[in-house]
Amino acid sequence: MSTRPPHPALQRRQLLQAVLAAGSAPLWVRHVHAADTVERFALGIASGCPRPSSLVLWTRLSGPALPAQVAVDWELAEDEAFKTVVAKGQEMALAADAHSVHAEPAGLKPDRWYWYRFTALGARSPVGRTRTAPAPDAKVSSLRFAIASCQRWDHGRYAAWADMARQDLDLVLFLGDYIYESAAISNASASGPAPRVHVGGLCRSLDDYRQRYAQYKSDPSLQAMHARAPWIVTWDDHEVDNDWAGDHSQGLEADFPQRRIAAAKAYWEHMPFPKALRPSGKDIRIHEHYDWGQLARLISVDGRQWRDPQVCPKPGRGGSNTLSLKDCPDFLDPRRSLLGAAQEQWLAQSWDASRPWNLLAQQTLMARMNWQTQAGEPGVYWTDGWDGYPLARQRLLRDMAARKLRNTVVLGGDVHANYVADLRADFDAPVSAANPLLATEFCGTSISSQGLDQSRIERALPHNPHLRYGHADQHGYVQFLLRPDRLEAELRSVQELWKADSALETSARFTVENGRVGAIQGT
Repeated sequence: MSTRPPHPALQRRQLLQAVLAAGSAPLWVRHVHAADTVERFALGIASGCPRPSSLVLWTRLSGPALPAQVAVDWELAEDEAFKTVVAKGQEMALAADAHSVHAEPAGLKPDRWYWYRFTALGARSPVGRTRTAPAPDAKVSSLRFAIASCQRWDHGRYAAWADMARQDLDLVLFLGDYIYESAAISNASASGPAPRVHVGGLCRSLDDYRQRYAQYKSDPSLQAMHARAPWIVTWDDHEVDNDWAGDHSQGLEADFPQRRIAAAKAYWEHMPFPKALRPSGKDIRIHEHYDWGQLARLISVDGRQWRDPQVCPKPGRGGSNTLSLKDCPDFLDPRRSLLGAAQEQWLAQSWDASRPWNLLAQQTLMARMNWQTQAGEPGVYWTDGWDGYPLARQRLLRDMAARKLRNTVVLGGDVHANYVADLRADFDAPVSAANPLLATEFCGTSISSQGLDQSRIERALPHNPHLRYGHADQHGYVQFLLRPDRLEAELRSVQELWKADSALETSARFTVENGRVGAIQGT
């Protein structure tokens, strides 16, 4: 099927409506009226990987009759009107890279906002806003950021992105499932048939994955948030295949390594990654850490490429299962790893005790989730998450504790529910001097992907007392305000999932105080 984006006139109206709703019209309005701009830059613009003196600017050219290579000019300015341009250059957008552009301005001032734009084939892109990180030794008063994940196209609209674009955020941490690789299906919502479906079948080839990214990136609300602030991104399973682990797919495909090569290349092509992160075959290094002055270290890890396959899969299948420890002794094999030995060692060395806050951005719920529904029954666990790698989780938490960090907060996604939890090395033993609380976890719900019935969560919560909050009936994102003395979290939830302009509400607020593990729920 055609990979061409929606008709320019329709796309132009959608863009204008989204950015006006997002409150960012000054950055866009003077450009969005040109049909050629919409055609050539129909997939939007983005920025990411913010460092004190550098960042990455991204776009992908679109439209008919693109030459094999296209010269793309870019500009970065200190003002929205581009009166003070501080960096500019030219990149070649190649058909071999889906005409994607990864520009890397350097020599920038730390801790300040910039504006950027692209020009190609006589067309000019919308204007984006981005920023650099503070200098490593800078005393920083705050960091405003959000976490988001799981934006399945055919499970809902993207009102959450439009709402996020109205916030004044410094940074977005995207924690996985940017696309879903599944084929178009007959999907029904509470109000009837799904209003939008995936184009094409199950993603297997490079063209398949490129088409899927183009479909997702055509959404105006997602584009508005990409143009509003820099992103730090990692992936989970659906950027490749459901429940994949290393070279093992859910369907046990013999040619899965080739599919990984296609998926990794398409992922790099469509994210604001530097050229140095271009995949080498199927491998792409996306784990990294970023410092926000003297306030915080942000660490992002990859829980897919180097993990051991899930234990005790269903007969004839790879991927996840849900079962008890007594039925699968391999749960407790100490050799098994979710991150892989090399990344485990890298993470242990990446914690920073000199800063008051360490934020770990990873894909899924780290706290134990025992699906036991009656006292006295054997514990039942889902094997794709950290519960399927309990001793690897214990190693991570003990390594973290050995660094004597003041405040560690784990951030996650994947499970399409909001959870707030206390983390400790041994969830079976009570909290004590020998088994203290080690970190606070915020596992954010999905942008749109639908999950479990809330009644299942409510039945499980009494058997998981370390979970302070659990709601699968919420979709949206979590925004944070981090200061030296505290972290404030606000859970933002979409009221009507199938309305692109749905209002959002605050479902809950939590605070984590400096020096005190555990989130305190507020009003």
